[in-house]
Amino acid sequence: MYNSYFNETHEEARRHIRRFVDQQIKPNVDEWEESGSFPREIYQLAGEAGILGIGYPEALGGTSENDVFMKFVAAEELMRAGSGGLFSGLCSNDIALPPIVKWGSDEIKQRVVPDVLSGNKIAALAITEPGAGSDVANIQTRAVDCGDHYKVTGSKVFITSGIRADYYTVAVRTGGDGFGGISLLLMEKGMPGFTTGKPLKKMGWWCSDTAELFFDEVVVPKENLIGQENCGFLIIMTNFQAERLGVCSYANGLSQLALEESLRYVKERKAFGKPLAKMQAIRHKLAEMATRFEASREFTYRIASRIEAGIPSIKEVSMAKNLATKTSDFVTHEAVQVFGGMGFMRESLVERLYRDNRIASIGGGTYEIMNEIIAKQLDL
Repeated sequence: MYNSYFNETHEEARRHIRRFVDQQIKPNVDEWEESGSFPREIYQLAGEAGILGIGYPEALGGTSENDVFMKFVAAEELMRAGSGGLFSGLCSNDIALPPIVKWGSDEIKQRVVPDVLSGNKIAALAITEPGAGSDVANIQTRAVDCGDHYKVTGSKVFITSGIRADYYTVAVRTGGDGFGGISLLLMEKGMPGFTTGKPLKKMGWWCSDTAELFFDEVVVPKENLIGQENCGFLIIMTNFQAERLGVCSYANGLSQLALEESLRYVKERKAFGKPLAKMQAIRHKLAEMATRFEASREFTYRIASRIEAGIPSIKEVSMAKNLATKTSDFVTHEAVQVFGGMGFMRESLVERLYRDNRIASIGGGTYEIMNEIIAKQLDL
């Protein structure tokens, strides 16, 4: 179907992951959504299936390094479970581990990464604070140099896998104000003074664990520094590029599911004596949904191919994220409209897709921040 981007190895992996989703996730995902959590065992099962290892070195327990489109395969198939919460929770490793893999010491890599990729441990990224979301350079969590260790004081908010994680890649301030004073530390559950709040209640992503983190003079060994001191901002910005490409895949997955559900429904649902699929207004609505989805997905793939070829794509990734999330805004909204009253009911998948979509244009950098990045790249 996508021969210019995906080869037979990709398609074999797609079939494998689809079986995993069909057998291990789909039968239970509605129950997990209602209960507000999914079993930790799913991480282990995904690890055993090789899914968590995609994109990581074999030496650290990975299964396919430096293959952007293999990551797309995994994301697209996991999204077919129909739960943004499960997707975000299971994939929190993918925003927490890359800084460790690229800039962490060999000791940290060997201690942390294999256990996370196997699903025995969970990793989370902790950057956002109550007063610093997209404004990363303004984070206030302070790490005071105490010789052979830091003492960390502050808090984080909206952290995916915040409660159940074992390892945290945490942005802290080790220097002065602004982006030049930020570092990254590996912090671990159980460190004295490190606590988490109650699970946060959200509009969407119901089965995702999202929490606040609190640090009260937490002692963190200097060996846990990721990269060089006061050089964390660059690491975070580099990490954001991959995260934003992941959001593109997530948003396109929402659009595809919403479109497919709508196409199925209009063939079954009758009004005024004929199927909705025979009504011009509905047909044209679906045509527009399909057109925007195809354009967004193709643009995302095109930008991914640039990145895989080593072409700098800061502007283009920001464009792709905005296009994908604007498209998912439109497609999920129109899907609920197609379903009418049933689209407002919790038993409808499109109702969940509509809610789970809202975070897409916020997470990983807001729509407005993406436009500012694009404008700067245009020399404005």
